[in-house]
Amino acid sequence: MDNKQETKDFPVLGLVCITASSEVRFRTITRRVLLKLEIKEQEQKLQEIYEANIDRLQQAIAFCQREKIRLYRMSSNLFPFADTNIGKDVLNQLSHKLNQVGNLIQKSGIRLVLHPDQFVVLNSDSPEVIQNSIRILQTHAHIFDLLQLPRSPWALMNIHGGKGNRAERLLETVNNLSDSIRSRLSFENDEHTYSAAEILEICQATKVPMVFDAHHHIIHEELDSYDHPSVGEMLAAAKTTWEVPQWQLVHISNGRDRFLDSKHSDLITQMPSSFRNAPWIEVEAKKKEQAIAKIRQEWLQSVKYF
Repeated sequence: MDNKQETKDFPVLGLVCITASSEVRFRTITRRVLLKLEIKEQEQKLQEIYEANIDRLQQAIAFCQREKIRLYRMSSNLFPFADTNIGKDVLNQLSHKLNQVGNLIQKSGIRLVLHPDQFVVLNSDSPEVIQNSIRILQTHAHIFDLLQLPRSPWALMNIHGGKGNRAERLLETVNNLSDSIRSRLSFENDEHTYSAAEILEICQATKVPMVFDAHHHIIHEELDSYDHPSVGEMLAAAKTTWEVPQWQLVHISNGRDRFLDSKHSDLITQMPSSFRNAPWIEVEAKKKEQAIAKIRQEWLQSVKYF
């Protein structure tokens, strides 16, 4: 699919990393276990894990095709320790396999995105933390390049604002990022530190698209409904930060034990009515594809989806 082509059946629902069933699972290894091995053994172990996870990524794409899921968030830990010299070397040795999976992704028309882990903080008080964060992002960008994914928000890498009251430092860091990172970068509002309005300002200043998270917004603002006027207003405002508005991506989750609970529920039982105008929605729920099926059946029943 041409990634500039307007998607006709809005909204598109996305799967996050794994399935509720065991069909999509990935292998990993801890630092403690890896460091017990000799250097050559470390390389062999990482190659074994990387090859297995490349195969499993291909299985994940096949699963999405079968289930007509056209948005997939790839695990940020798909290639553990890929930001080390050994990991990067192993990854490069497998570039041909990643190229093949990338071709499959392109032909399938599935949009692939990524959410790096919480340790990525681009405005930390520690220069070392910032450099480590950039190294992690560069590794993810390199993986996207090996998958032949475009350097654009179509294949975005989404992060939070990081340390509070450090917007200027965040702008400075973003302005100095490599094209392979910045061209794919997006910012998301969170529950406590950066409100949707604050992230919107940062996105406008950096010309980086904003991923609006409705649940984070209602927690931060202590709202009592997803249909509070500010939800629709922030959705519309966030859309203006996307150079291609049809690529706008948003997140939905529900509280597990109470409405303002930050822990995610198994299924999505409440959706903002304004999200019918959201082109792409990542479904952040514990039961993954089951949650997507429920939204399709109950919330999208009046929308021509398939």
